[in-house]
Amino acid sequence: MSTVLVTGGSGFLGSHAIVQLLAAGHRVRTTVRSLKREPEVRAMLKEGGAEAGDRVSFAAADLEKDEGWAEAVAGCEYVLHVASPFPAGVPENEDELIVPAREGTLRVLRAAREAGVKRVVVTSSFAAIGYGHGPRETPFDETSWTDVNGRGVGPYVKSKTLAERAAWDFVAREGGGMEMAVVNPVGVFGPVLGPDYSTSIALLQRLMDGQVPGCARLYFGLVDVRDAADLHLRAMTHPAAQGERFLAAAGDFMAMVEIAKVLKDRMGAAGRRVPARQVPDWVVRLASLRDPAVKLILPELGKRKNATNAKARRVLGWEPRSNEESIVAAAESLVRLGLVKGA
Repeated sequence: MSTVLVTGGSGFLGSHAIVQLLAAGHRVRTTVRSLKREPEVRAMLKEGGAEAGDRVSFAAADLEKDEGWAEAVAGCEYVLHVASPFPAGVPENEDELIVPAREGTLRVLRAAREAGVKRVVVTSSFAAIGYGHGPRETPFDETSWTDVNGRGVGPYVKSKTLAERAAWDFVAREGGGMEMAVVNPVGVFGPVLGPDYSTSIALLQRLMDGQVPGCARLYFGLVDVRDAADLHLRAMTHPAAQGERFLAAAGDFMAMVEIAKVLKDRMGAAGRRVPARQVPDWVVRLASLRDPAVKLILPELGKRKNATNAKARRVLGWEPRSNEESIVAAAESLVRLGLVKGA
């Protein structure tokens, strides 16, 4: 089996990717910004059912610095470039997000090329596909690209789009024969392995904690983190994945109020504080004055959209779990790990 570099192994998706790579027999090296996080990551892997032992090693590397990347990728046949920060709010200068996302991706690709890596799988996002467009009835697919000049397109969406564009341009012009595939997840749900989890999971946590007065008119794509990790592994080795993008979405998008109702119906006492009612848009806008994170969602209020996973199913044989299963698995793990107040 191969040695695989996973960038951002302390993250929600990165840790699940490592668990699955180990189960498949690979050796894994993962990057963290500080080696002090190794015990935490090993605890997350154990929570995921993996006995890592000496089959996992750690390298200190920061996406904003050159140091450490040559050592991190040395001897690796594949790279899963998963690391990607999500902002807590809207930055004053959009370059605070755009530049690190783009340059960090290029930094990993250059190091991989120099090390003779066979294929890199880059974690992009639905943010690079389904934003900046007018109303449409047809689902988004891998041929769609976000219009970064479109109305309401914020810094995070721009950063993901421009980083993926830069990656494709680099491989085409300077890749030296190195292969690349891209996975574009929607909101990532599913079981949490520790305190480091996705913004999507934070939404569930806030709903279950009773921290929001009600549900905004928002629509989400969902994918279970285990299935998103599985799609990365398939894209890593499948011959047909070379040079392709793959949308990671379990099924049809759901309204926020539908997600809340799943929690309320399926989580028993732990779902008692979930507000399963919709609130007017003015309430959300008022909340944004106190909570910078809420500003991220304002451009998406009331926008219905959808995406299809047909390509991943057809080309890679991918079979994701249902939306409901990933919601419940996420909620149950939050309760199990004591991350929901009073549950």
